Amino acid sequence: MTRIYNSFTDLIGNTPLLELHNYRRNRSLDARILAKIEYFNPAGSVKDRIAWGIIKDAEERGKIRPGDLLVDVTSGNTGIGIAAVAASRGYRTKFYLSDNISPDKIKLLRFFGAEIVTVKNEFFLDPEALDKITARVQEENPTAFFTDQLANPANPRTHFDTTGPEIWRDTEGTIDIFVGGVGTGGTISGAGKFLRSKKPDLKIVIAEPAAESLPTEENPYPEEIDGVHKVSEVPPEQLPRNFDTTIADEVIALNTADARKTARALAAEEGIFAGTSSGAVLWVATKLAARPENAGKVIVAVLPDTGERYLAAETEQA
Repeated sequence: MTRIYNSFTDLIGNTPLLELHNYRRNRSLDARILAKIEYFNPAGSVKDRIAWGIIKDAEERGKIRPGDLLVDVTSGNTGIGIAAVAASRGYRTKFYLSDNISPDKIKLLRFFGAEIVTVKNEFFLDPEALDKITARVQEENPTAFFTDQLANPANPRTHFDTTGPEIWRDTEGTIDIFVGGVGTGGTISGAGKFLRSKKPDLKIVIAEPAAESLPTEENPYPEEIDGVHKVSEVPPEQLPRNFDTTIADEVIALNTADARKTARALAAEEGIFAGTSSGAVLWVATKLAARPENAGKVIVAVLPDTGERYLAAETEQA
């Protein structure tokens, strides 16, 4: 029977798990890799989930009403998700973002009606950058609702309530290893917590950028893995408050070139055009699948968004 949906938010979640048969066979991997393809969300990324979770929570608590302004700091995808949900529910949006963000993401934000304020990328080298930018956002927008993606508990709670249960249901509880990156920390913390509550011996692994993919004072604009942040050997004040620092069993670093190469391989071998952060997560999942101790195990890799958001950068690298 054909189903007619009544709102944009009804389309969020229940994204597919795809087993990467060609990719596995081409590398003679003994473990199974299942990709959670989050670009099937209506605004194209995993962040649609938390955008709706945060806005729904604010609505239920009477914090916002149609016409209100929603503000936040974003590396792109959460802002796009919030802007899309906001557009569907009658809110205005404004975002502060680094000036190294993909031009494709900036175009999408503007299409959804968002106002944009850019910040120099070197600003975020300051150990107190998160606190400073948060203070600035609130000071410059005193009557707006600060969605606070990095510290809003509705973020990981949404993944605990949706992403984790979907993976558990669709793998019929056979998942052995869960792999993701850390942007806001919500996916790995929320979904990871749910999955581990179902399977205490589940292994959780994080993909993080290697040193050469991180900005420095000498090179504030390196080729970064957009939306994937370093979590090991990082002072607590520089980590998203939503990130559970105890959740991961292992953190594996990689450079941007490997992430891009893996994303391109996924497109060429499976027809899945995912973003660079997805390439990073899949690269780590591949390393895990190649370990003898993981033979026969089921690895779920969360692919956050589509590669269409990075076409400008990919064209420059081609």
